Amino acid sequence: MHNHLTPKFSVITVTYNAEAVLEDTIQSVISQTYHHVEYIIVDGGSKDKTLSIADRYKSHIAQVVSEPDKGLYDAMNKGIAMAQGKFALFLNSGDIFHQDAANFVRKLKMQKDNVMITGDALLDFGDGHKIKRRAKPGWYIYHSLPASHQAIFFPVSGLKKWRYDLEYKVSSDYALAAKMYK
Repeated sequence: MHNHLTPKFSVITVTYNAEAVLEDTIQSVISQTYHHVEYIIVDGGSKDKTLSIADRYKSHIAQVVSEPDKGLYDAMNKGIAMAQGKFALFLNSGDIFHQDAANFVRKLKMQKDNVMITGDALLDFGDGHKIKRRAKPGWYIYHSLPASHQAIFFPVSGLKKWRYDLEYKVSSDYALAAKMYK
């Protein structure tokens, strides 16, 4: 049983035909030094070797679901429905966790369920070009997301309350974060 000083995090990976990048994502999650991590993979019905890669790591993954979906935000909502942690982060296939990210967030001693925790992200464009995107203060939500969505730990209670709106094809993450900030 986890108390408020050792919150369980739900890490949700949404994937589809991602055999080339999924293993690196999985390894970055399971190599975290903080071990109260519930790992969930939501696959959109991949036709490649994505599921066989996930199967190799099944002892580290709480749940894997593979079925057609209505797009990224629908898949993310499926992950939210399964999440049992206090906080959740979406680390989609091809994204990589910093080695000690979960432990760093735990050290913040989060005691409130209604707080979004944001961090910096390193954007790697795969061609040698990298940019560090620093998190901005919460009020920045009035302009855009205060951090890359891969660097936002959302309170699961808020995610379950509002979910991603499928009407927004490219900005549902912004709409959800704005509702949660409000």
